Amino acid sequence: MMRTRGPAAARRALTALAVTGAALTAPAVAAPPAARAASGPKAPGEFVALRSADPTILHDIRYTTAHNFVGEPIDGYRRPVCILTRPTAQALRKAQRTLLRKGYSLKVYDCYRPQRAVDHFVRWAEDLSDERMKKEFYPHVDKSRLFADGYIAEKSGHSRGSTVDLTIVPLPARKTRPYVPGEPLVPCHAPRSERFPDDSVDMGTGFDCFDTLSHTDDPRIQGAQRTNRRLLKETLARFGFVNLPEEWWHFTHKPELFPDTYFDFPVSRRSLTRS
Repeated sequence: MMRTRGPAAARRALTALAVTGAALTAPAVAAPPAARAASGPKAPGEFVALRSADPTILHDIRYTTAHNFVGEPIDGYRRPVCILTRPTAQALRKAQRTLLRKGYSLKVYDCYRPQRAVDHFVRWAEDLSDERMKKEFYPHVDKSRLFADGYIAEKSGHSRGSTVDLTIVPLPARKTRPYVPGEPLVPCHAPRSERFPDDSVDMGTGFDCFDTLSHTDDPRIQGAQRTNRRLLKETLARFGFVNLPEEWWHFTHKPELFPDTYFDFPVSRRSLTRS
């Protein structure tokens, strides 16, 4: 079973995380008119930065970096900020409060995803010669099968603003090293001690692992790994989140505010400004 931290440790962790989050949410200096015009389309008023709803939730926005299945920063990810519809962010705040009492924190990998980022994924998937990240993210899947097997699609629920990819981190969170482009890769389903270091609990695979082992209830996942997946799924379910069975990290808050709209504003705090 998973070890539970006491309330005092959780309060200390909450205080430290809140201080860090407050520093990261300092108001930005207003951009001149030309810069604002170049920033692209704006988010509707129903979208917020997750840190404004809960500054204690950890962020590891992978698509602003080269540590993802493409191997480079993804189009539309201008800043490592998590943007979501307000009800989704508020529901995550409630889930976070539940986990903090047990000595854990949520950590988000991806939140709102612009359509231009999805288009980037599609272009990459169609280029069968680019397999630079295969060894880590899809070692057992032929790249020509990514569309047919459902790993890549032309539309994503993330673009509607109520879907989030996330995990659980034991507190106090450990500092992990950054990914170095070109470093040797290890399969995402390898034992946790061998995979790229992540401060999360062991979920049996890494994030964005294109493998059936990533299916939330895959019977090969047992012991502490299965317990960790259940903790994430059951905690989020209490607050209206529905898990995608093929990805232990993928959850959508229901009902969605924009069930039929796929947005394309950039992932940036400027997208949330109204001027």
